[in-house]
Amino acid sequence: MPSVPPRYGRWVLILGPIILILIILQFTHTDFGSKITQDVIKPAAGLTIEIHNETIAKTEHVPSSCPTETGMDDVLVVMKTGITESQHKVPVHLRTTLRCVPHKIIASDFEEDIAGIRTHDVFLNVSDTLKQSNPDFAIYNRAREGGREALTEQDHAKVANTPFGMTDNPGWKLDKWKFLPMIHTARREKPDAKWFVFLEADTYPIWSNVLEWLAHFNPEDKLYLGNQMQIGDSLFAHGGSGFVLSNAAIHAVADFHKLHIDEWDNITDQEWAGDCVLGRALDAAGVGLTWSWPQFTTQSVWEQDMLHEAYGKMPWCYAPSTFHHMTPADVDRFWQFEQQWFEDTNSSVLTYSDIFRNLIRPTLADHLDNWDNFANAGDENEDYKGPATPTSFAACADYCAADPNCVQYRLTADMRCKTSDAVLRGRPEPGTQSGTMLWRVDTAVGQMEQCEKVMWVTS
Repeated sequence: MPSVPPRYGRWVLILGPIILILIILQFTHTDFGSKITQDVIKPAAGLTIEIHNETIAKTEHVPSSCPTETGMDDVLVVMKTGITESQHKVPVHLRTTLRCVPHKIIASDFEEDIAGIRTHDVFLNVSDTLKQSNPDFAIYNRAREGGREALTEQDHAKVANTPFGMTDNPGWKLDKWKFLPMIHTARREKPDAKWFVFLEADTYPIWSNVLEWLAHFNPEDKLYLGNQMQIGDSLFAHGGSGFVLSNAAIHAVADFHKLHIDEWDNITDQEWAGDCVLGRALDAAGVGLTWSWPQFTTQSVWEQDMLHEAYGKMPWCYAPSTFHHMTPADVDRFWQFEQQWFEDTNSSVLTYSDIFRNLIRPTLADHLDNWDNFANAGDENEDYKGPATPTSFAACADYCAADPNCVQYRLTADMRCKTSDAVLRGRPEPGTQSGTMLWRVDTAVGQMEQCEKVMWVTS
């Protein structure tokens, strides 16, 4: 056997273990650039799912051609965005969820090219007097004059989301003004479309589900389909969840608004949520809201409780149309899952049950470091639930195990033990430890329906 020269022996001893470790990490998909624990998704039901980081080079699973005869020719898709987020959030959609959509527009507050698509400035036909006099349009006017270079640090600053939205964010304050002008932009683009589907840049649409669901309705009826929300007496569809207007509905509200533009500019100025303004205008135009949860939801796929009832409906056997709060990495990751699901199964729809069994359940673990499964998350004013002085993650686990309704738990960085009966995938969170009682999850799933019939919201 050939020997190693003595001058190289020291480097072999040093580099050998390092190379071995790097090889092992490569095969376990470890993210070198992150201190956050990442899990490897194990395949389920013949599916192989890849982990993607926030910086996405390309989409791995891209069909060679787009399907024909899908029904998408009857649909105009409108994705609403803004100058502060468009270049980050829109491109992933153009190579995934919007790639095979024949009729689509990107409605924005700034006209520019994004991955070969020209955005529509929805404010082009809005009164110059309004744009010059209302302070909400300051960011718009600066961008029109000086382009992206005119944006300030404040324009890009991340601010806390309050019960009244992100009122300290200039782009967010401008966003409420887009909804009614966006209706006119959509109608001008394709006035004969049967359906107008409105999305935001962090909304993920499952088109096969959307089309099968819309087949239950008549576009000649005045239909407004969306996830029901309420502010005061105003009932409306949550914009971030996505919503749908029929041909009859969009013509009704556009014609109505044209006759009352000044009045609705005043209403928009007084409201803080543009989706609420649109809902009020639709109601005034004689178009009522069809409550559409769980076809549309406010949650991402990682935060959606699929095992519990809400609004009198159990989501398990429904086929979701959208998920909200999806990052570009989330969009890419779920696209991979969706494409492989339809390629490997005979199903024409994807239900919550399918998603939970094949995407969520395989990624759950009894213990994850630097991970937040949202046990009791969301209500900052809730009474603390957990042992008075949790001494360890194990003590939090014991506390959960003693409660037959507890399925997930987490120990926060400030040593608060929180529990939940929901089963959520969650997201990375430094300093938080999360756990799941996997046997209780499997017991709960075993008691759920087999979904021999897909459920739809039809009224």
